[in-house]
Amino acid sequence: MIVYRLASKKYSNDLTGIGAEITGGRWNFKGTRVLYTADSRALCMAEITVHTPIGIMPNDYFMITIEIPEYSQITELEVKSLSKDWRKFPYSKLTQELGDSFIKKNEILYIKVPSAVVQGDCNILINPQHPDSGKVKILKIEKFAFDERIFR
Repeated sequence: MIVYRLASKKYSNDLTGIGAEITGGRWNFKGTRVLYTADSRALCMAEITVHTPIGIMPNDYFMITIEIPEYSQITELEVKSLSKDWRKFPYSKLTQELGDSFIKKNEILYIKVPSAVVQGDCNILINPQHPDSGKVKILKIEKFAFDERIFR
């Protein structure tokens, strides 16, 4: 399966999930490593956009194309299985608990979760501690330029 990640140059080769460990996110508490990826380049851009203050143009970003092993069974959280407020900000502790549980169980390499930013799209959370994490490969790293109209 091909997934995408948009990151600053500093983290463009990093598949350890350290950024999520430092900051926490919708699907993890601070202190839990998880690698956030997306099923499309456009979702990557949307995710960065919602976390960037208006008027600040992100620069020094790279689009990383990543290959993860295909498995016959894909674990996926569906919107209908989540609480009604799962998309809220600040993040719901319930979604963070779900993500942390996925990481701590260490049974599967990745899980598909719904995007809170683009309804119908998915983020793919990769467990960097899973025994198969060494099979996750960066295929390409390309400089990414945002359209300045988005940030005015």
